[in-house]
Amino acid sequence: MKVLTVAQRFCGPATSSNGGYFAGLVATLASDTLAVRLLKPPPLETELTVSERADGLLEVRNGDECIGEARSTELMLELPSPPSYFEAIEASRRYAGFSAQRFPTCFVCGTQRPRGDGMRIFAGPIAERGIVAAPWVPDASLDRGDGKVRPEFMSAALDCPGYYAVTSDDRMMLLAELTVHLDRVVHVDESCTLIGWRIGADGRKHAAGTAIFDEDGELCGRARALWIEPRA
Repeated sequence: MKVLTVAQRFCGPATSSNGGYFAGLVATLASDTLAVRLLKPPPLETELTVSERADGLLEVRNGDECIGEARSTELMLELPSPPSYFEAIEASRRYAGFSAQRFPTCFVCGTQRPRGDGMRIFAGPIAERGIVAAPWVPDASLDRGDGKVRPEFMSAALDCPGYYAVTSDDRMMLLAELTVHLDRVVHVDESCTLIGWRIGADGRKHAAGTAIFDEDGELCGRARALWIEPRA
């Protein structure tokens, strides 16, 4: 049995973990690509246990309560062509979260998080391409010790742009599942570009793709997310 804890800094909603960060933290416990399903909001500053069932499924528990599951999978994803870094900067000026945001202290996309604390990934639309895009320059606090970004922060970066790819009106949605595949981690202070795009919808369920590119335009990571609108 393994344990993990999500620090307060890495919240999404004020009282629970950012979903992408939580998924990335779970994924660091395995060598395979994992589809991480969130069953309950992952609590902060709480020791969570991770155990493997006989069928290979990982379970994340808070005491007797199962809050997440993860299974090995392959990520098949067709990517749109990325914009340039400067196009991503322009797109970020149209970030919907500047006018309305449910979780302004989110570690990834919160506008109330200062530089060096939050990731400040503000994905705005590029309508003619059908995507959202944002620039991202990882700061030194995300360093894994060798000048490169820890994988769980790459996973976090691939979370919120998916939300803004499937809605532009601040509607309530919860991340239900995230599958991340990393080709390589990026360097601290590297000028990266993130994109998100809508894959499809079925009632309250919305699928999104996200990807991150390095300063040379090379693909470094990609993800597929399932977002769910809660019942009224």
